[in-house]
Amino acid sequence: MTVTRTRTVTTTRTVTTTQGGGGSNGAAACTGSDLSGSFALVPGSAGAGQVSYLLTLTNSSQGRCYVSGLPSVVLLASSGSPLPTHITGSGASGQRIVLAPDASAKAAGRFSPDVPGTGDAQSGPCQPKASVLQVTPDGGGTVGVPIQPPTSVCERGAISFAAFSASS
Repeated sequence: MTVTRTRTVTTTRTVTTTQGGGGSNGAAACTGSDLSGSFALVPGSAGAGQVSYLLTLTNSSQGRCYVSGLPSVVLLASSGSPLPTHITGSGASGQRIVLAPDASAKAAGRFSPDVPGTGDAQSGPCQPKASVLQVTPDGGGTVGVPIQPPTSVCERGAISFAAFSASS
């Protein structure tokens, strides 16, 4: 007997582009190859069935580049296969965060790792564990960011992100 499983991953992203630099000091939009990063649990953040993880993207290139708005991401299993991902968020979506070489931007994400919702398994883990957050920056391409520790993201991968801000 052959069993076929189909998964659909839908990501919606709105990008606003302005001409003439628009406060980015001549910096180009960061691409996936410009960045490295992490998506790590914020200690002590658990509450009301949710936790916070902090996405940190670092400019690993030799030039300045920027990120803006909400992160555009897809959760990936350890095998590299996409998992359900639904991003919502708030914050200054048009603000560009210019990153000098080795500078970082951050965006906090909040989600439930263990309270199942509609479309989730109702016993055991709500979703398979996600090990990598695939981020698509404004300039295109992708960067695979390790999730520390790997986690399930319930409610079919629902993560509420804050817009990027400069790391201090």
